[in-house]
Amino acid sequence: MNSGKVGRSVVFLAGTVVGGLALAFVAVFFRPDLLIRSRPAGPAPTALSPEPGAPAPGADAAPTTQPSATGGSSTAGSVGAAATASATDAAPIDQAVAGGLNAPFHTFAAAVHRAAPAVVNIYTKREFTERVQPSPLDQLLGDFRSRVQRRVQGALGSGVIVDEAGHIVTNYHVIANATTINVQLADGRVTEAHVVGSDPDTDLAVLSIKLAKLPVMTLGHSDRLQVGDEVLAIGNPLGLQQTVTHGIVSATGRSQLNIATFENFIQTDAAINSGNSGGALVNAAGELVGINTAVIAKNSDTTGVEGIGFAIPVNLARGVMRDILAYGRVIRGWTGIVAEDFSPEQAEQNGLARGGVVITNFYQGSPAIDAGVRVGDILLAVNGHELSSQQDALTQLATQKPGGAVKLRLQRGTNVLELTCRVTERPYRKDRGDST
Repeated sequence: MNSGKVGRSVVFLAGTVVGGLALAFVAVFFRPDLLIRSRPAGPAPTALSPEPGAPAPGADAAPTTQPSATGGSSTAGSVGAAATASATDAAPIDQAVAGGLNAPFHTFAAAVHRAAPAVVNIYTKREFTERVQPSPLDQLLGDFRSRVQRRVQGALGSGVIVDEAGHIVTNYHVIANATTINVQLADGRVTEAHVVGSDPDTDLAVLSIKLAKLPVMTLGHSDRLQVGDEVLAIGNPLGLQQTVTHGIVSATGRSQLNIATFENFIQTDAAINSGNSGGALVNAAGELVGINTAVIAKNSDTTGVEGIGFAIPVNLARGVMRDILAYGRVIRGWTGIVAEDFSPEQAEQNGLARGGVVITNFYQGSPAIDAGVRVGDILLAVNGHELSSQQDALTQLATQKPGGAVKLRLQRGTNVLELTCRVTERPYRKDRGDST
């Protein structure tokens, strides 16, 4: 009888133990952290500094023994060394955590705060007429007359306030042929803008608004930019006001992009989208270094291309604005020469002595004809400046003062000669092309 009770008790106890172990296994399987031994409450132990004159614990210190509670002995030097090593090993972890929380981080908030208020959104409307052909129904009813229909097209862009008088620099293509131009400031104010002057040759224009207490952009120096410098693009892409994107200067002096007649672009990988045109490219100090102009976007025609944007250097924009405000136009030198870049192969095919900047045409009555320049001459230098390209020749001649003269060094056949050519003011005509 008793043996039966004992047996049942043993079976019950064994079942209980097995069940408990099974539950413990399941708990540990899903919560392995439960196996980690908890650290006792209270401050972590720290190594005590040795008394004055006592050797610091370490490998060279002689160990001393003290009686233990059980009558044995312990090595105090080893304990001290262990405590010091433990504290040293823990220090980098603590410092790393503290550094991650308290270390200063890189931000452009100050630059944006300084520059963004002077960047405006530009909204334009263009009215135009188009001829509409008669519909199939009209034709069925015998009406085959075409009709003229008037349409209004809206567009958007950006601009930069450059002085307290309310002058705004933007791209010419943003306001070209616009019938109305409205400007919205970062503080929400909206006003109509008027065109002071434009320069299609550089794709720049100057607008004017009449508002009080205007934020003004600080102008920097684009000639100090270096490849790798960080820059910010601020504008109104896709109508998203006051958008800021970040990148670096990818290159300077970019030309021959067929964007404008005079090209000396800053290339950047800061995101520039539709509506950014005319906006600000600023440096890390919040100073204007360029006017955002164009972007080569990834699409069906440019496979795998993205992050390539261009801005007009502020030094060029500064000069254009100065002339527009002073004269209503940009004054440039002109000789009437039309030149092209010829490779050595092209030169050989055309019977020329060498490749380079070759004169291919003139404008009627141009100063270059009077100076004796001929088609087929190779233009080597302008006022002693050796030329690298047609774009270089165009720029060098445009910087000459109208009313003066310029010295042209040419190669004609095997002969090198120097001619003096008078300089007149460069006219603006849509059919002028890239004459110099």
